[in-house]
Amino acid sequence: MKALVPHAGSVVLGEVEEPVPGPGEALVKVAAFSVNRGETFQLESDRPGWRPGKDVAGLVVQPACDGSGPAAGARVVGHPPAAGWAEYAAVPTG
Repeated sequence: MKALVPHAGSVVLGEVEEPVPGPGEALVKVAAFSVNRGETFQLESDRPGWRPGKDVAGLVVQPACDGSGPAAGARVVGHPPAAGWAEYAAVPTG
């Protein structure tokens, strides 16, 4: 999938693996995300493996395997710990 990934203090569009949601997480097809000031500052530091994206809105394409959270097809807003600047994000349901 496509995602914005950190590169030399900025971000570039790249290919990354689609996230695999764990228990208590739904897979969301991201329609919109916010660019937070705090995350832009974090781009200045070297954090291998970290990807920005803590606020997303989109459509649940895979509900949480533990039955928590919204059903497939629900429109949602979410707060993943990271990696929301992408086509898909694993978003906590609780």
